[in-house]
Amino acid sequence: MSAVVAGLFKDHTTAENVRTALVQEGFPTDRVELTSRREPGQPALGPSDRPAAQLEDYFGQLFPEGEAQEDIRTFIDGIRQGNAVVVVQPRGDIETRRAIEILNSSQPIRVREHDLDKQELEQAASPARHTVVEKLVSKKKRREDS
Repeated sequence: MSAVVAGLFKDHTTAENVRTALVQEGFPTDRVELTSRREPGQPALGPSDRPAAQLEDYFGQLFPEGEAQEDIRTFIDGIRQGNAVVVVQPRGDIETRRAIEILNSSQPIRVREHDLDKQELEQAASPARHTVVEKLVSKKKRREDS
């Protein structure tokens, strides 16, 4: 799974406004997901026929590390109680910062980040002047010239 930022919001309408703000900011719709009782989203596509199990599978894939279990439970319980979650998959430093700013601007109940430090090849929105390919090619060329 790539870098992810998720925010739990008080209700579906607030989460819907956050999703709209992210899309208006330029985030592709396939990298912004909303999950609530009203709009089950990606979790509903899971193999289980029980909504709770679908949510567990979905959030377990987004946040696979063991210490995320408390956050996963918070998201699942929140959705069951009428809250909503927006998940963003940012690409690069600029998108990551902007996604976090937009999520935090709507007073989330909880924000969870995953693998934000593992975006070396994600240059869709980065302040770097050179592409990763340019760096790799020039490094290889330097080794060959040595």
